[in-house]
Amino acid sequence: MLTRDEDVLAAAESWREAGRDVAIATVVETWGSAPRPVGSHLVIDGEGNFLGSVSGGCVEGAVVEEAAEVIAEGAPRMLEFGVADEAAWRVGLSCGGRIKVYVEKLA
Repeated sequence: MLTRDEDVLAAAESWREAGRDVAIATVVETWGSAPRPVGSHLVIDGEGNFLGSVSGGCVEGAVVEEAAEVIAEGAPRMLEFGVADEAAWRVGLSCGGRIKVYVEKLA
């Protein structure tokens, strides 16, 4: 996993130039205890390969699944994970915080 956002964005650009379908997930808002800061990125290709991090743990698995749908449909999505949501516990965000992640297909 790459941790520097510049490396993740460079990988996204390289993957697109290679003809791969690519989505990028970006942390756009946090509240309370959040594992990654606003501006963190996760890049995902149409095969399910990914680099970067928006949260860690199972949240990223959920984001990768959503990104596959974004790639297929072309429409962006705003995802929210928080401790109060049953889904947050299921995907592992039990740190007491909340994050919003915007997922979009790169053209």
